[in-house]
Amino acid sequence: MLNLERLRTLDAVARHGSVGGAADGLHVTTSAVSQQLSKLEREVGQQLLAKNGRGVRLTDAGLLLAEHAARILSQVEVAQADIEAQRGQVVGEVRVAGFPTAARGLFPAALAALREGHPDLRVRTTELEPERGVRAVLRGDADLALVLEWSNKRAPVPGGLERAHLLDDTADVALPAGHPLAGREVADLVDFADEEWVSWPEGEFCHDWLMFTLRSQGIEPRIGHLAGEHHTQLALVAAGLGVCVTPRLGRPVPEGVVFVPVRQQVRRHIYATWRVDAGRRPSVRAVVGALRAAAGSLGS
Repeated sequence: MLNLERLRTLDAVARHGSVGGAADGLHVTTSAVSQQLSKLEREVGQQLLAKNGRGVRLTDAGLLLAEHAARILSQVEVAQADIEAQRGQVVGEVRVAGFPTAARGLFPAALAALREGHPDLRVRTTELEPERGVRAVLRGDADLALVLEWSNKRAPVPGGLERAHLLDDTADVALPAGHPLAGREVADLVDFADEEWVSWPEGEFCHDWLMFTLRSQGIEPRIGHLAGEHHTQLALVAAGLGVCVTPRLGRPVPEGVVFVPVRQQVRRHIYATWRVDAGRRPSVRAVVGALRAAAGSLGS
Protein backbone atom coordinates (compact mmCIF):
# COMPACT_ATOMS: atom_id res chain seq x y z
CA MET A 1 0.00 0.00 0.00
CA LEU A 2 1.54 3.31 -1.09
CA ASN A 3 1.67 6.01 1.58
CA LEU A 4 -0.10 9.22 0.50
CA GLU A 5 2.29 11.58 2.31
CA ARG A 6 5.28 9.91 0.69
CA LEU A 7 3.64 10.27 -2.70
CA ARG A 8 3.07 13.94 -1.86
CA THR A 9 6.78 14.28 -1.10
CA LEU A 10 7.76 12.66 -4.40
CA ASP A 11 5.33 14.93 -6.24
CA ALA A 12 6.92 17.98 -4.58
CA VAL A 13 10.41 16.89 -5.67
CA ALA A 14 9.15 16.43 -9.23
CA ARG A 15 7.46 19.85 -9.27
CA HIS A 16 10.27 21.81 -7.59
CA GLY A 17 13.15 19.96 -9.20
CA SER A 18 15.16 19.46 -6.00
CA VAL A 19 14.97 18.10 -2.47
CA GLY A 20 15.55 21.59 -1.06
CA GLY A 21 12.76 23.08 -3.17
CA ALA A 22 10.40 20.30 -2.12
CA ALA A 23 11.27 20.92 1.54
CA ASP A 24 10.50 24.63 1.17
CA GLY A 25 7.21 23.90 -0.59
CA LEU A 26 6.15 21.37 2.04
CA HIS A 27 7.44 23.47 4.98
CA VAL A 28 9.62 20.65 6.28
CA THR A 29 13.35 19.98 6.53
CA THR A 30 15.42 18.48 3.73
CA SER A 31 16.20 15.52 5.97
CA ALA A 32 12.46 14.87 6.41
CA VAL A 33 12.06 14.83 2.61
CA SER A 34 14.99 12.42 2.23
CA GLN A 35 13.59 10.12 4.90
CA GLN A 36 10.16 10.00 3.25
CA LEU A 37 11.69 9.22 -0.13
CA SER A 38 13.90 6.47 1.34
CA LYS A 39 10.82 4.85 2.87
CA LEU A 40 8.97 5.16 -0.44
CA GLU A 41 11.85 3.48 -2.28
CA ARG A 42 11.67 0.57 0.16
CA GLU A 43 7.89 0.34 -0.35
CA VAL A 44 8.14 0.12 -4.15
CA GLY A 45 11.41 -1.82 -4.21
CA GLN A 46 13.03 0.50 -6.76
CA GLN A 47 15.40 3.46 -6.75
CA LEU A 48 13.48 6.68 -7.30
CA LEU A 49 16.30 9.24 -7.04
CA ALA A 50 19.80 9.29 -8.51
CA LYS A 51 22.65 11.70 -7.92
CA ASN A 52 23.01 14.42 -10.55
CA GLY A 53 26.08 16.54 -9.86
CA ARG A 54 25.48 18.21 -6.51
CA GLY A 55 21.76 17.56 -6.72
CA VAL A 56 19.46 14.69 -7.58
CA ARG A 57 17.24 13.64 -10.44
CA LEU A 58 14.29 11.28 -10.67
CA THR A 59 15.02 7.88 -12.17
CA ASP A 60 12.72 6.42 -14.81
CA ALA A 61 10.83 4.64 -12.01
CA GLY A 62 10.71 7.90 -10.07
CA LEU A 63 9.29 9.80 -13.03
CA LEU A 64 6.67 7.10 -13.64
CA LEU A 65 5.57 7.07 -10.01
CA ALA A 66 5.60 10.89 -9.85
CA GLU A 67 3.15 11.01 -12.77
CA HIS A 68 0.81 8.67 -10.92
CA ALA A 69 1.32 10.63 -7.69
CA ALA A 70 0.24 13.88 -9.37
CA ARG A 71 -2.98 12.26 -10.62
CA ILE A 72 -3.68 10.60 -7.26
CA LEU A 73 -3.13 13.83 -5.31
CA SER A 74 -5.35 15.74 -7.74
CA GLN A 75 -8.16 13.26 -7.15
CA VAL A 76 -7.62 13.45 -3.38
CA GLU A 77 -7.95 17.24 -3.57
CA VAL A 78 -11.18 16.93 -5.55
CA ALA A 79 -12.52 14.44 -3.01
CA GLN A 80 -11.61 16.71 -0.09
CA ALA A 81 -13.27 19.67 -1.79
CA ASP A 82 -16.43 17.67 -2.46
CA ILE A 83 -16.62 16.38 1.11
CA GLU A 84 -16.04 19.85 2.53
CA ALA A 85 -18.67 21.29 0.18
CA GLN A 86 -21.15 18.55 1.14
CA ARG A 87 -20.67 19.32 4.82
CA GLY A 88 -20.95 23.04 4.09
CA GLN A 89 -18.60 23.85 6.98
CA VAL A 90 -15.74 26.33 7.00
CA VAL A 91 -13.01 24.18 8.54
CA GLY A 92 -9.47 22.99 7.89
CA GLU A 93 -6.56 24.97 6.49
CA VAL A 94 -6.30 27.47 3.65
CA ARG A 95 -2.86 28.62 2.44
CA VAL A 96 -2.89 32.16 1.04
CA ALA A 97 -0.10 33.99 -0.82
CA GLY A 98 -0.14 37.75 -1.24
CA PHE A 99 2.25 40.33 -2.65
CA PRO A 100 3.56 42.73 0.05
CA THR A 101 1.22 45.72 -0.35
CA ALA A 102 -1.86 43.50 -0.56
CA ALA A 103 -0.68 41.48 2.43
CA ARG A 104 -0.14 44.65 4.43
CA GLY A 105 -3.37 46.32 3.28
CA LEU A 106 -5.81 43.37 3.30
CA PHE A 107 -4.56 40.46 5.39
CA PRO A 108 -4.89 41.93 8.92
CA ALA A 109 -8.60 42.84 8.65
CA ALA A 110 -9.52 39.72 6.64
CA LEU A 111 -7.72 37.30 8.95
CA ALA A 112 -9.14 38.90 12.08
CA ALA A 113 -12.67 38.57 10.67
CA LEU A 114 -12.08 34.94 9.71
CA ARG A 115 -10.73 34.08 13.16
CA GLU A 116 -13.81 35.57 14.79
CA GLY A 117 -16.36 34.15 12.35
CA HIS A 118 -14.80 30.76 11.68
CA PRO A 119 -12.74 29.62 14.67
CA ASP A 120 -12.22 26.12 13.20
CA LEU A 121 -10.54 27.53 10.10
CA ARG A 122 -6.77 27.99 10.01
CA VAL A 123 -5.41 30.45 7.45
CA ARG A 124 -1.68 30.35 6.78
CA THR A 125 -0.26 33.28 4.82
CA THR A 126 2.99 34.07 3.05
CA GLU A 127 4.29 36.97 0.99
CA LEU A 128 4.92 36.18 -2.68
CA GLU A 129 5.05 38.44 -5.72
CA PRO A 130 2.07 37.85 -8.06
CA GLU A 131 3.91 35.69 -10.59
CA ARG A 132 5.28 33.42 -7.85
CA GLY A 133 1.86 33.36 -6.16
CA VAL A 134 0.21 32.08 -9.35
CA ARG A 135 2.88 29.40 -9.72
CA ALA A 136 2.34 28.36 -6.09
CA VAL A 137 -1.40 27.94 -6.71
CA LEU A 138 -0.81 25.97 -9.90
CA ARG A 139 1.69 23.69 -8.11
CA GLY A 140 -0.65 23.18 -5.17
CA ASP A 141 1.70 24.92 -2.71
CA ALA A 142 -0.98 27.56 -2.05
CA ASP A 143 -4.77 27.38 -2.17
CA LEU A 144 -5.30 31.03 -3.06
CA ALA A 145 -3.12 33.96 -4.17
CA LEU A 146 -3.57 37.70 -4.49
CA VAL A 147 -2.50 38.95 -7.91
CA LEU A 148 -2.66 42.17 -9.88
CA GLU A 149 -2.77 43.70 -13.30
CA TRP A 150 -2.57 47.32 -14.37
CA SER A 151 -5.40 49.17 -16.09
CA ASN A 152 -3.31 49.50 -19.27
CA LYS A 153 -1.48 46.14 -19.08
CA ARG A 154 -3.48 42.99 -18.46
CA ALA A 155 -2.11 39.79 -16.96
CA PRO A 156 -3.14 36.44 -18.51
CA VAL A 157 -5.09 33.97 -16.38
CA PRO A 158 -3.60 30.47 -16.68
CA GLY A 159 -5.94 27.62 -17.47
CA GLY A 160 -7.45 25.84 -14.50
CA LEU A 161 -7.68 28.98 -12.36
CA GLU A 162 -10.57 31.22 -11.38
CA ARG A 163 -10.35 34.71 -9.95
CA ALA A 164 -12.47 37.30 -8.19
CA HIS A 165 -11.98 41.06 -8.31
CA LEU A 166 -11.21 42.60 -4.92
CA LEU A 167 -10.50 46.27 -5.56
CA ASP A 168 -9.00 48.89 -7.86
CA ASP A 169 -5.96 50.54 -6.33
CA THR A 170 -5.00 54.03 -7.48
CA ALA A 171 -1.31 54.89 -7.80
CA ASP A 172 0.38 58.28 -7.51
CA VAL A 173 3.83 59.63 -8.29
CA ALA A 174 6.04 59.98 -5.21
CA LEU A 175 8.35 63.00 -5.18
CA PRO A 176 10.92 64.43 -2.76
CA ALA A 177 9.23 67.07 -0.61
CA GLY A 178 11.42 69.81 -2.12
CA HIS A 179 10.64 68.90 -5.73
CA PRO A 180 9.25 71.75 -7.90
CA LEU A 181 6.10 69.71 -8.66
CA ALA A 182 5.48 68.66 -5.05
CA GLY A 183 2.76 71.28 -4.56
CA ARG A 184 0.72 70.28 -7.60
CA GLU A 185 -2.82 68.92 -7.06
CA VAL A 186 -2.46 66.77 -10.17
CA ALA A 187 0.23 66.17 -12.79
CA ASP A 188 0.72 64.47 -16.15
CA LEU A 189 3.27 61.73 -16.65
CA VAL A 190 5.00 63.86 -19.28
CA ASP A 191 5.77 66.37 -16.52
CA PHE A 192 8.30 63.81 -15.24
CA ALA A 193 9.96 63.13 -18.60
CA ASP A 194 13.37 64.33 -17.39
CA GLU A 195 13.24 62.63 -14.00
CA GLU A 196 15.32 59.70 -12.83
CA TRP A 197 13.02 56.84 -11.79
CA VAL A 198 13.12 54.30 -8.99
CA SER A 199 11.58 51.09 -10.35
CA TRP A 200 10.89 47.48 -9.45
CA PRO A 201 13.57 44.90 -10.35
CA GLU A 202 14.00 44.08 -14.03
CA GLY A 203 11.93 41.13 -15.19
CA GLU A 204 9.07 41.79 -12.76
CA PHE A 205 5.62 42.49 -14.17
CA CYS A 206 5.47 45.95 -12.53
CA HIS A 207 8.87 46.99 -13.96
CA ASP A 208 7.73 45.98 -17.45
CA TRP A 209 4.50 47.89 -16.87
CA LEU A 210 6.37 51.08 -15.88
CA MET A 211 8.58 50.90 -18.98
CA PHE A 212 5.53 50.32 -21.18
CA THR A 213 3.51 53.13 -19.57
CA LEU A 214 6.24 55.78 -19.75
CA ARG A 215 7.17 54.90 -23.31
CA SER A 216 3.50 55.07 -24.35
CA GLN A 217 3.65 58.72 -23.23
CA GLY A 218 6.75 59.38 -25.32
CA ILE A 219 9.08 59.17 -22.32
CA GLU A 220 12.27 57.13 -22.50
CA PRO A 221 12.74 56.16 -18.84
CA ARG A 222 15.97 56.89 -17.01
CA ILE A 223 16.11 54.23 -14.31
CA GLY A 224 18.44 55.15 -11.51
CA HIS A 225 17.60 52.54 -8.89
CA LEU A 226 15.80 49.20 -8.63
CA ALA A 227 14.02 48.07 -5.46
CA GLY A 228 11.31 45.49 -4.89
CA GLU A 229 9.80 46.97 -1.72
CA HIS A 230 7.88 50.26 -1.69
CA HIS A 231 9.52 51.18 1.63
CA THR A 232 12.92 51.07 -0.07
CA GLN A 233 11.70 52.92 -3.14
CA LEU A 234 10.24 55.71 -1.01
CA ALA A 235 13.40 55.96 1.10
CA LEU A 236 15.34 56.58 -2.11
CA VAL A 237 12.79 59.20 -3.17
CA ALA A 238 12.99 60.91 0.23
CA ALA A 239 16.77 61.15 -0.25
CA GLY A 240 16.22 63.03 -3.49
CA LEU A 241 17.45 60.17 -5.70
CA GLY A 242 14.47 59.96 -8.03
CA VAL A 243 10.70 59.61 -8.32
CA CYS A 244 8.53 56.50 -8.36
CA VAL A 245 4.97 55.27 -8.86
CA THR A 246 3.41 54.18 -5.58
CA PRO A 247 -0.04 52.52 -5.21
CA ARG A 248 -2.16 53.63 -2.25
CA LEU A 249 -2.95 50.20 -0.80
CA GLY A 250 -0.80 49.53 2.24
CA ARG A 251 1.36 52.54 1.40
CA PRO A 252 3.84 53.81 3.98
CA VAL A 253 4.09 57.60 4.30
CA PRO A 254 7.70 58.46 5.13
CA GLU A 255 8.89 61.96 5.94
CA GLY A 256 10.30 63.89 3.04
CA VAL A 257 7.97 62.39 0.41
CA VAL A 258 4.96 63.99 -1.30
CA PHE A 259 2.42 62.09 -3.42
CA VAL A 260 0.97 63.73 -6.52
CA PRO A 261 -2.05 62.17 -8.34
CA VAL A 262 -1.66 61.45 -12.05
CA ARG A 263 -4.23 62.94 -14.43
CA GLN A 264 -4.27 59.68 -16.43
CA GLN A 265 -5.45 57.80 -13.26
CA VAL A 266 -3.03 54.95 -13.02
CA ARG A 267 -4.72 51.98 -11.33
CA ARG A 268 -3.95 48.39 -10.33
CA HIS A 269 -6.73 45.81 -10.42
CA ILE A 270 -6.29 43.35 -7.56
CA TYR A 271 -7.76 39.85 -7.64
CA ALA A 272 -7.87 36.66 -5.61
CA THR A 273 -7.17 33.55 -7.69
CA TRP A 274 -7.54 29.83 -6.94
CA ARG A 275 -7.75 26.47 -8.69
CA VAL A 276 -11.15 25.69 -10.19
CA ASP A 277 -11.65 22.55 -8.08
CA ALA A 278 -10.82 24.44 -4.87
CA GLY A 279 -13.65 26.88 -5.53
CA ARG A 280 -16.12 24.30 -4.21
CA ARG A 281 -14.56 24.44 -0.76
CA PRO A 282 -16.56 26.60 1.70
CA SER A 283 -13.28 27.52 3.41
CA VAL A 284 -11.85 29.00 0.19
CA ARG A 285 -15.09 30.88 -0.48
CA ALA A 286 -15.01 32.22 3.10
CA VAL A 287 -11.47 33.54 2.66
CA VAL A 288 -12.39 35.23 -0.62
CA GLY A 289 -15.42 36.79 1.06
CA ALA A 290 -13.30 38.12 3.93
CA LEU A 291 -10.78 39.61 1.50
CA ARG A 292 -13.60 41.28 -0.43
CA ALA A 293 -15.01 42.73 2.80
CA ALA A 294 -11.55 44.03 3.81
CA ALA A 295 -11.11 45.59 0.34
CA GLY A 296 -14.59 47.14 0.49
CA SER A 297 -13.74 48.93 3.73
CA LEU A 298 -10.90 50.81 2.03
CA GLY A 299 -11.20 53.99 0.05
CA SER A 300 -10.18 53.79 -3.60
